Amino acid sequence: MTTKTLREALDHYREKVSILKKGYKQECYRIQQLGNSILGEKIVREITTVDIATYRDERLQQTNSKTGQQISPATVRLEMSLLSNLFELGRIEWGICDDNPVLKVRKPKMPPGRERRLTSREERLILRYAHNYGNSELYAIVVVALETAMRQGEILNLTWEHINLKTRIAHLPDTKNGTRRDVPLSIKARDALIQLGIVGNGRVFSYTNAGLKTTWRVMLLRLGIEDLHFHDLRHEAISRLFELGTLDMMEVAAISGHKSLSMLKRYTHLKAQRLVKKLEGGKSRGRQVVINHLVPYPASVARTSNIVTIRLLDFEGLTASAATKESAITLAQDQLLRRLMTSIRDAETIPQPDQYLDIVHETDIVMIDPLAAA
Repeated sequence: MTTKTLREALDHYREKVSILKKGYKQECYRIQQLGNSILGEKIVREITTVDIATYRDERLQQTNSKTGQQISPATVRLEMSLLSNLFELGRIEWGICDDNPVLKVRKPKMPPGRERRLTSREERLILRYAHNYGNSELYAIVVVALETAMRQGEILNLTWEHINLKTRIAHLPDTKNGTRRDVPLSIKARDALIQLGIVGNGRVFSYTNAGLKTTWRVMLLRLGIEDLHFHDLRHEAISRLFELGTLDMMEVAAISGHKSLSMLKRYTHLKAQRLVKKLEGGKSRGRQVVINHLVPYPASVARTSNIVTIRLLDFEGLTASAATKESAITLAQDQLLRRLMTSIRDAETIPQPDQYLDIVHETDIVMIDPLAAA
């Protein structure tokens, strides 16, 4: 027992410790990686801080065979945490080492948290694609993700017996954090679930994690959307909860399932944005409403032999044509300003910029500012 190699100790750890964890499958990957590394054949008792540091540095230089991207600091930190836990058990319970060298080695510095927000146009493209998709579950999954801030695994593990459509509550008996949670369902989320066809019990969705991951990847490729993970929908949903301005941090945490409020500090800038609006709005609410709508909008540029046509992509039938691009842009600015002011006067709904669904090449897009100087 006292001369076990790290690979042997890892196998024992997997059978006795990892098997009891929710992330058993993911931890098995880490165990396999560590066992096949330069540390695998070393005797546990003889592994030093230098060995751990060498593994850390070499691992950070490697690339992921599936994605082709460099191994992230977060991945190495998780592997080092697993190693540290193994050494602690080996020291205290198994008697295979006298020390925990991992504790004395610096972990890789974590990069800033991911801040990817879903744009209005991306949301409309995704919802339209999902609505027309062969499997109606995809649309419901996207809507529930955006409306409830639930994790992917929590959504896919939903069961009908734990959903109360009358009170609009989804009960999660077993979450990532190991605690139960009740999640409020918005009307949109409830209606998306109802459209699936209600049954008495069983899983709401038939998708597996791998199946949804593949469907998501194919959808983004077809829509031309880059660098958007399914988990980003959770970030988007939490951001929107803060932007409501009616929930405090504890209430948002109760919905999202965050145990540590420090994880929600990344959203504090959204509170600052609300304060700016309050400060400005207090001076002249009517003025602030007008200013909020007078923002640049994207437009496409089309050229024929003698005419340049500017088309405001977020407005139906709003175009301007002239002999030169500069003249067409000036006309488009005038028309955009007139349309915006008329809509404000008549209390009509004004679209937000960049919600258009047309496929337009980036090189053919210009921004039309209604307040730009002539």
